[in-house]
Amino acid sequence: MISFVAILIALACAVASARRVWFAANATALHPDDVVRALARAKGPEAIDRLRALVAKVPSADWERDLLEALAAPPEQRIALVNEQLTELDHRIQRWARVPRVCASIATSSGFMLATLVLRNGLAADPGDLPSDAGELIVKGLVGSALTVAAMGVIGTAFCIGAHAEAKRIAKARMKGADTMVERLEALLGAGVGN
Repeated sequence: MISFVAILIALACAVASARRVWFAANATALHPDDVVRALARAKGPEAIDRLRALVAKVPSADWERDLLEALAAPPEQRIALVNEQLTELDHRIQRWARVPRVCASIATSSGFMLATLVLRNGLAADPGDLPSDAGELIVKGLVGSALTVAAMGVIGTAFCIGAHAEAKRIAKARMKGADTMVERLEALLGAGVGN
């Protein structure tokens, strides 16, 4: 029963950490790098109009719509509105940012706590139930069960640490791509495209 609880905790921590990676990777409906590539190939004044048409077709592209509205604002308001959208994107990308670290701590702590509980329950049992051979005690007995439970916590922790690193990498790349996208859109607007 304790092994099952250890597996559930490790799995729950892994799922929560994977959800964090998903939030970082799917902060916007369109990947900024894809938009930048499309804008780089686009020639003429219809580039931003085509992007507006594409964003209008994608129901989940609310951030992109808001960004395009901010870019269409009068010049004296544009900087503030664009910065507001970049702040909103940062908020979306950083959603659940602490979860993998917290889950790593939970997985480790619960693994060791449950392993201690296995040892406590085993040592509280009738001494005749414990194998007399040390090798059998470690491999099949009480210590082996405790090590298995502790290993579940360590596995959960390792997954959470990996998810945290991946989410951090994705978040950094996504923000860099968004900055590049905004610069490209501003350059097109500065050249008179899409006005």
